[in-house]
Amino acid sequence: MNRPDTAELIKQLSQAVGVTGYRGPNRIDEVIAGMLAPCTDRVERDRMGSVVGVRLGRQTGEPRRRVMLAAHLDEIGAVVTEIDRGVLRFTEVGGLDDRVLMGQEVTVHGRRDLPGVIGSIPPHLQTGPADKVDLEKMHIDVGLPPAQVARLVRVGDLVSFTRPPLELQNGLISGKAMDNRASVAAMVACLQQLSRLQHQWDVYAVATADEEWGGYVGATTQAYALHPDVAIVLDVTFADVSEIEVKLDHGPVVTLGPGNHPAVRRRLLDLCRELELKYQVEALPGGAGTDAYAIEISREGVPTALVSIPVRNMHSPVEVVHPRDVERTARLLAHFIAGLDEDFVQALVPKVDN
Repeated sequence: MNRPDTAELIKQLSQAVGVTGYRGPNRIDEVIAGMLAPCTDRVERDRMGSVVGVRLGRQTGEPRRRVMLAAHLDEIGAVVTEIDRGVLRFTEVGGLDDRVLMGQEVTVHGRRDLPGVIGSIPPHLQTGPADKVDLEKMHIDVGLPPAQVARLVRVGDLVSFTRPPLELQNGLISGKAMDNRASVAAMVACLQQLSRLQHQWDVYAVATADEEWGGYVGATTQAYALHPDVAIVLDVTFADVSEIEVKLDHGPVVTLGPGNHPAVRRRLLDLCRELELKYQVEALPGGAGTDAYAIEISREGVPTALVSIPVRNMHSPVEVVHPRDVERTARLLAHFIAGLDEDFVQALVPKVDN
């Protein structure tokens, strides 16, 4: 079977449903499990919704060293909070950008999936500023009479965006859930590349559950269960904004800051230069709001680094990525894993002069 190219891989992942806590049809964990199976020795699932692809290394003896790759699988969305005369009031799951919600197409995951649109009071009837419509004044219209809506939808039902991926000019792809499906695509592509490279350490590629609401559940539980020797967390970062010097199609972003282990970070930067791989850096003086911290402080501590993929329009249904950034990230990860050995374990512990 032919493997999909990077752009197709990203689009397939984007179209799956994965609002935090979702367990219905076409869900993202099942799609990822199917993608991991051909490039790993086994695929495992846990009770919290994370998916783990295990690729064994060539090492012999004990202890068997483990490297953990982590990329969260869930996406932002909404949850029904009230059924009001046949329309649905809702609130965010994971941090929505109110400015782009009006007019969006959604799917309400009730007793059956219902297509809907987000609307609000027409500007002619607003009593406040016409350019200010916040989430509390919006509703979802599924086009059914109130009695039927009440039978099919319950408070607590999840809502996902309905947004097929769109190919833009210059190879860019726009769609929902590029945060963090672009990183999952990089993880899958890394494993595919490892089939052509020799590596000593066992690889645990984890698509972690429940990151977007801030609980970092999958990262916390899987880091504890796996007890890895080192971890690389994959997420996205803001691109093409004046506040951060990160651009699309300029390569993966190696984060610099106290939350990134210096030996891991140094190896990543050295590899970028050795491979003549386009890369970027981002200074991060505090927490990144990613899975990294939860993994870093697991048990007695896991040497961890955060590698990010540039994305425009984050936390909206029209996030934009460049497949080449995903491909470069995958290549960096594959060569990082291929170079792991016992000398690197020693490099993780600072030397103390007597």
